[in-house]
Amino acid sequence: MPLDQLLLFIAAGVLLNLTPGPDVLYIVSSALRSGARAGMVAALGITAGCFVHIIAAAVGVSALMAASATAFTLLKWAGAAYLVYVGIRLLLAKAESAIQLGAVRADSTSASGAIDYKVIFLRGFWTNALNPKVALFFLAFVPQFIAPMVEHKPLAFLLLGLLFNFNGLWVNLGWAVAAAWLAGRAGVVQKSMHWLDRIAGAMFVGFGIKLALTAAPKA
Repeated sequence: MPLDQLLLFIAAGVLLNLTPGPDVLYIVSSALRSGARAGMVAALGITAGCFVHIIAAAVGVSALMAASATAFTLLKWAGAAYLVYVGIRLLLAKAESAIQLGAVRADSTSASGAIDYKVIFLRGFWTNALNPKVALFFLAFVPQFIAPMVEHKPLAFLLLGLLFNFNGLWVNLGWAVAAAWLAGRAGVVQKSMHWLDRIAGAMFVGFGIKLALTAAPKA
């Protein structure tokens, strides 16, 4: 790939990762509630989930899903159900005082009350892995940067996908650090964290409904 085309691919990927969506919302809400480390763990979970789509697309599973309305519908409903589930849990979460904001709520904490980073990571993973739009995005975006004469297209797809995910990781880590910085300097955010839960919960439910209403791509 020519250098100018590679730089264009990187720039486009960074801009796309800066666009707010379920992934960014999850990272920011985790960082605001529990600090930069929790946001970074959420970002790592999102990145791990993205690997599922990259590998699947590279071996042709995403192409099959794009051509099969049944495959798309099954994954679409699974992803929508998970987003709605996360949103409802946030909407029903009990309000926390400013002192309690150092730890996340019971469903994300261990028995000792410490932050359960495994739960945060897995939620980030499933938020991304169960979203068929991510798979279709890779199927539509990455091939545009693969020249027709390339002999090993699956390998080229995999390498570009990994580059996209690597760059996206740093963007997501930046979201986590920025959100944690805001939480540490805006007392009103800390004192009203339960309102963030309500807003984030409503947005997650909205993302889930929007995903559920997404029509299968035409073959």
